[in-house]
Amino acid sequence: MKKRLWVIYGMLTLATATWGSAFIAGKFAVQSFEPATVAFLRFFGAAILLFPLMWVMEKDRKKPTLKDHGLFVLLGLTGIALYNICFFLATKHAPVIKSSLFIASNPVLIVLLSGLFLKEKITRNSIIGMAIALTGVVFIITEGHILTLFQYGFEPIDFVLLGAVVSWAIYSVVGKVVLKKFSSVESTTYAVAYGTLFLLPFALAETSWLDVQEASLTTWAAIAHMSIFVTVVSFVMYYNGIKEVGAAKASIFINVMPVSAVIMATIFLGETFTLAHGIGAGFVLTGVYAGTNPNLFKRKLKGNIVKNKTA
Repeated sequence: MKKRLWVIYGMLTLATATWGSAFIAGKFAVQSFEPATVAFLRFFGAAILLFPLMWVMEKDRKKPTLKDHGLFVLLGLTGIALYNICFFLATKHAPVIKSSLFIASNPVLIVLLSGLFLKEKITRNSIIGMAIALTGVVFIITEGHILTLFQYGFEPIDFVLLGAVVSWAIYSVVGKVVLKKFSSVESTTYAVAYGTLFLLPFALAETSWLDVQEASLTTWAAIAHMSIFVTVVSFVMYYNGIKEVGAAKASIFINVMPVSAVIMATIFLGETFTLAHGIGAGFVLTGVYAGTNPNLFKRKLKGNIVKNKTA
């Protein structure tokens, strides 16, 4: 069981680390298309791949009821459409420090909603691990200059950022409900399908056929990467992780995303990897380990009790 748990944790780490590459691929893709169009093309490509995958892997799949389709619509609206629209709007109009910090607060809201609506147990380890990981994320985002956070006051774009955080939290929590009946492949496929439909009007409004024809090979490669690896492979792994360990614990791994984004930006975009990035990454990995190891603090406590008795 313990070995299986580490396989799940490995999948969650790989999934969220791959999400970090979306920031790099997105930089190339938006050179030819507007953000909502990039999101639509990404998920449209993913849907084309996911449906055959579902038909092959899920031979005995259940037929969704009207209520099930309602949940899939909610997943597509929140995690695919609204989250991406809010996220891309924020990257365009908000400082990177502020938008990154808002997104990094996702695990906190997911844990709270999981406790309220799914009755998931919020453990001391989860809270400590989340706090340590979030500290690391703040260190990475601010490059060690934490006081810069206080330079930014309240702005209307903060509502958009809050929308992104709430959308992803709802997506993760509702996903746990859907996964009681459907597999991770089925859940991802239906969510992506509905999300793509929601994104279609935005793509049609801002993109012409000429834009499609003039898009570079690099743009299409970036979109293909986001469709295949960032969406199909990673979303299925993330949902499988939620099914196995719960939304609250799986959410801790979201903190891996900014670490991988910084490392990939250093490799592919020539950005500088600073000491602050290294310290922040250390905090994140420590936080994830603390949050997913239920015996970490118990073991220490037990050791102290034994020591006291022998004394």
